[in-house]
Amino acid sequence: MATALLMPKATAVWLVDNTALTFDQIAAFCSLHPLEVQGIADGDVAGGIMGASPLNNGQLTREEISKAEADPAYRMKMSDPKVVVAQAKRKGPRYTPISRRNERPGAIKWLVRSHPELKDAQIMRLVGTTKTTIEAVREGSHWNAANLTAMDPVTLGLCTQIDLDMEVKKAAKGGNTPDEADNGTMLLTAEEALSSAARVMAEKDAALNGDTENEGRESHENQDDFDADSVFAKLTSLKNEADDE
Repeated sequence: MATALLMPKATAVWLVDNTALTFDQIAAFCSLHPLEVQGIADGDVAGGIMGASPLNNGQLTREEISKAEADPAYRMKMSDPKVVVAQAKRKGPRYTPISRRNERPGAIKWLVRSHPELKDAQIMRLVGTTKTTIEAVREGSHWNAANLTAMDPVTLGLCTQIDLDMEVKKAAKGGNTPDEADNGTMLLTAEEALSSAARVMAEKDAALNGDTENEGRESHENQDDFDADSVFAKLTSLKNEADDE
């Protein structure tokens, strides 16, 4: 796999200053125009750029330079990198080999029966299928529904056990109500917060006033129970007891 040259102009500056290569050779190696390399040699281009040795970063060898200096028609080749950096995997639907694509409906049938909590998107990630195929298998309208046999996708090699367990765990955790899942935690505006607080305070005041009125009503009823005759009769009995003593 071909790699791009690091700092082409800085490399060209170093090659102009430290080798006897022709402008064409340097231009071919650094992917520059020969006139641009000539401008670097004259000081009109890349002013202030410090030269970078391709020998230090491992992109060129001293033997390759010597070979090019001996033959002006020779074009130098970049050295293979000593360390290969893995490229980031491109996100997309899981690729299923052609030889195993006929086994996907059976895997879908197994997932639908064994793990009904899985969503269509999760089955699509595991098996690498389409939503239409999943619905056809689930509803029994698949063209080969009569011959479908439910088979574990891990056994078929369509996914790993780790991937399956992860999707099942995600489906098990997603037990929230649709409103909670869709809306989440809602933040109130300042006006809504103030109105809610005022409503709560009004309810508390109403409750306190109701308790006070109930106490007043009970005390008034208790006072009504004591009439004048009963009071005077009680006072008279107390006076008679005092006289007897």
